[in-house]
Amino acid sequence: MHKKERANEVIHFLNLLYPEPAIPLDHKDEFTLLISVLLSAQCTDKKVNEITPFLYKIADSPQKMQRLGSKGILDIIKPIGLSKKKAVYIEQLSDIIVKDFSGKVPKTYKELESLPGVGHKTASVVMSQAFGYPAFPVDTHIHRLSQRWELTSGKNVLQTERDLKNIFPKKDWNRLHIQIIYYGREFCSAKGCDGTICPLCKKLFPNRKNPVICKKA
Repeated sequence: MHKKERANEVIHFLNLLYPEPAIPLDHKDEFTLLISVLLSAQCTDKKVNEITPFLYKIADSPQKMQRLGSKGILDIIKPIGLSKKKAVYIEQLSDIIVKDFSGKVPKTYKELESLPGVGHKTASVVMSQAFGYPAFPVDTHIHRLSQRWELTSGKNVLQTERDLKNIFPKKDWNRLHIQIIYYGREFCSAKGCDGTICPLCKKLFPNRKNPVICKKA
């Protein structure tokens, strides 16, 4: 099976399995999505979703987050990894959004990535899921599965993103990146599959015998 054929098989398989995948991070709007994605760095979505209802009950806008301040934010998000840095980033970016963007989350990569604590992946998720811009954010699950499915050599997440954008139709990007995340968690986890065990790995590579050694992001 050639790479393009494998890509088409991935789309078909995941559309059947996850026809309407929901965004895994709970949020109310583009601002709370931005904060949730920032909080999810080096932390599970499940843990973020446990914390954010308390945070957004108090501060669900940049103006309210400003008033809460980094200390108040930290008191709520302490169980999350890198909480001290993230609390400072959230206060700072909220201040910038209020002062420089009239209280609205900016809608370009350049502006989003200028915000404290917002890297390319976070900006891509917001552009994709908040504003509907075609994007393919790559997390550890997508990076790992793309290598197992031989869709990229996986030297780093930016290369993986470029390779996936080149092989998958743009119309599928926003849905597909969420589908792959769900599949990676449920069937093709880091320890639960080695490229020879899960249904899709076996379907794509029926004759594969040896485990796939993935390069970390």
